[in-house]
Amino acid sequence: MKTYDLVELAGRNLREAVLRNSLTTLGIAVGVASLVAMLSLGVGLQQVFGKKLGRSGLFDTVIVASKQDFRNDEDRRTRPNMQSGDIKTLDDNARHAFEKLPGVAEVYPEIRLPAELRFAADGKTERPHFATIAALPASANASEAFEDYQGTFFSGPKVDEAIVMAEFARELLEMPENTKQAENKNLSPEDAKRLIGKELTLRYAERTASADSKNTGSNEDPGGAGFRFSVVRREKKLKIIGVVGAEPYGGVRAVSRGRVFIPTELAEGLNLIQPSDLRTMMRAPASAGKTYITLVVRANKPTQVKAIQDTIKGMGFSTYSMQDASKTLTRVFTFLDMFLGIFGSLALAVASLGIMNTLVMAILERRREIGIMKALGASDIDVKKLFFVEAGAMGVLGGVLGTALGWIIGRVINFGTNVYLQRQDIPTENFWYVPWWLVVGAMTFSVLVSLGSGLYPASRAAKLDPVQALRHD
Repeated sequence: MKTYDLVELAGRNLREAVLRNSLTTLGIAVGVASLVAMLSLGVGLQQVFGKKLGRSGLFDTVIVASKQDFRNDEDRRTRPNMQSGDIKTLDDNARHAFEKLPGVAEVYPEIRLPAELRFAADGKTERPHFATIAALPASANASEAFEDYQGTFFSGPKVDEAIVMAEFARELLEMPENTKQAENKNLSPEDAKRLIGKELTLRYAERTASADSKNTGSNEDPGGAGFRFSVVRREKKLKIIGVVGAEPYGGVRAVSRGRVFIPTELAEGLNLIQPSDLRTMMRAPASAGKTYITLVVRANKPTQVKAIQDTIKGMGFSTYSMQDASKTLTRVFTFLDMFLGIFGSLALAVASLGIMNTLVMAILERRREIGIMKALGASDIDVKKLFFVEAGAMGVLGGVLGTALGWIIGRVINFGTNVYLQRQDIPTENFWYVPWWLVVGAMTFSVLVSLGSGLYPASRAAKLDPVQALRHD
């Protein structure tokens, strides 16, 4: 039987029982819509979380520390007698080596310490305030914390500018804690104008290092490095340029818990004394250069983090990245997509029973027609092809309608969810996403299920005895 004749005959048969075939096709469409809607929810949620976490600046960074400060379980197990001389110092030489690694965008230290700040609110007398000062690199401007931001970002890497957290801004403006503004994460535009552009005085302790060669190797300097530093009190005038409501880096990194942020290069130039300086002095480091407790290595792409992390580990340093913890999250989304796909496929499985029932009924109604076809020379394969074409046609049409219906369901639910979020003063998100592979996969799955459902009816029709079929009324 020619292909054209086969398609024409299958189309005529489908049109003759249009109501029954339409209901069967609609059942397939509902099953496909269920599958598309559930999987698009899983994909959409994964994209929302990926976008949020990606913009948080956590998944493209590696935290590097000396093994003397952070020895993990593997180090203790493999090298239990590790001596301080065997441990690499995290100093400027290491920092420059990290900067030369392929895929590294920048390397900077995490700087955070308590300090005194003086501010005069609306022309009042200048009053002292105590808060944690933290340093932010220029790349922090891309963090999601600055999506809902009042003011401007740092105009340069070493400018005397500061960004303050909204809760600390209320303290500077001497706003009562029981006001409605205190319930919000950010300031009102009017209150922000009262603060942005004003001057803030930072009082800090500057570390001045020196080397005393006369005491090298003495009881005062048992390490023999001659490491000394003195502490000098300094002041720095900072211009407030913005107010941020959310903590940068999602509040995960230690620097995020600062209340006043200044540029990283400015903080390095101030040579602020760090809580780790006393520990560094007691160790009497062999390196006369600047040493660090931790360095942040930021990659150009999150996919490059693992290679950078492995290289730095090979250089003798301890590392940590959020990708170490994200493996569990990836498995969670994999299981979520799998279960959503299974439950979505149940409706399609039910629809396959409808296809089987429709084609079996067609055999009973068309026994005489099948007998005439076989009497005229149609082979068993031709009869099977006819029923496969009919099943496939219902699968294709049901797949198209189901994909469109699933997309519409997703849009409607996404719209309703965002309306609710807006009423709760929560930013809207696109929780539903239908990628091209889901469309192709759903339609292919629909056709395969339909063809599979047609196996038994096609085989039964092909086995009909033409003599017995012609006798059938």
